[in-house]
Amino acid sequence: MGLYRVMYHESMTPSRLLSLVDTAWRALGEPLPGLVVAVSGGLDSIALARALCQLKHTDTPLLLAHLNHQLRGSASDADEAFVRDFAQGRAPLVCQRLDIAGLAQREGENLEAVARRERYRWLAEVARSHGLRFVATAHHANDQAETVLHRLLRGTGIEGLRGIAARRELADGVEVVRPLLAVSRAEIEAYLAELGQSARQDASNDDCKLTRNRLRHQLLPLLAREYNPRIVEVLNRLAHQADETMREQAAEAADWLRRAELPRAGAMVVLNVNELRRATRRVVRLVLRHLWQREDWPRGRMSFADYDRVAALVEADHGAHDLPGGVHARRVGSVLRLYVRQP
Repeated sequence: MGLYRVMYHESMTPSRLLSLVDTAWRALGEPLPGLVVAVSGGLDSIALARALCQLKHTDTPLLLAHLNHQLRGSASDADEAFVRDFAQGRAPLVCQRLDIAGLAQREGENLEAVARRERYRWLAEVARSHGLRFVATAHHANDQAETVLHRLLRGTGIEGLRGIAARRELADGVEVVRPLLAVSRAEIEAYLAELGQSARQDASNDDCKLTRNRLRHQLLPLLAREYNPRIVEVLNRLAHQADETMREQAAEAADWLRRAELPRAGAMVVLNVNELRRATRRVVRLVLRHLWQREDWPRGRMSFADYDRVAALVEADHGAHDLPGGVHARRVGSVLRLYVRQP
């Protein structure tokens, strides 16, 4: 990252950013709960930290947290130094260094995926060790638009169109929250410009070899220029509508699962086929998705076709399927048995 300075545009409304962050924070409960704030040193996280510090009550714990991924040598160290300087006089800071590249190489995993996993794991540890329930990250409306568009291009279903969750469980007793999710990047820039606050700039964010960066720097600007200047707002609205739809479907699925589930046989889930036959095929698939989530069975490789194959067992007289992640489904008489095969 290099140093990033923003110019103020009169059309922007920095006060709206503060208002939205305040609303998101108060929605977590009263009195205001303490937060761990993930601070990379970049524009977005610095804006979030400044806003939370500005809104903070004297008795509300606020802890800044910076993880040095050690991916860019001296630039990573400069980011850490910037955050340390930024935190002085504002809030306590916890820093940690982690060799993400070495870890990814040892595990044979994707570098970006390992970095994300380890960042959230560490943030959850920081929260637990300081007795805090919430971790705040600086994802904003433009991030949401990029996520929805990226998933749409990859062929996602309605669930993927939900994009980035405003709030979700991170670990036992710890949730991640995104107070800036309704705030545009332009509003973030305006807010920091009004404060005269600089931030660090990560040069890798401009590398258009990466799909995400091409969406940010090429496709979204093209859509805004040639098709709809409010494309970010449109994609955020789509994410909100998809989230509402999925919440309604989840409630429906949970109700059907309660009616269809029979007493477990050890680790085996047993479902009453006669009850499930009263539901449509679509609802049965929703029940199965809900079950997979509840049981924490591997969902990454489960496709629409996989869930539909299991749903088809409800309509059949017999049959069995082996599914991704070692899950086995078998129709036996009037019940459907599902369990994870032991290696």
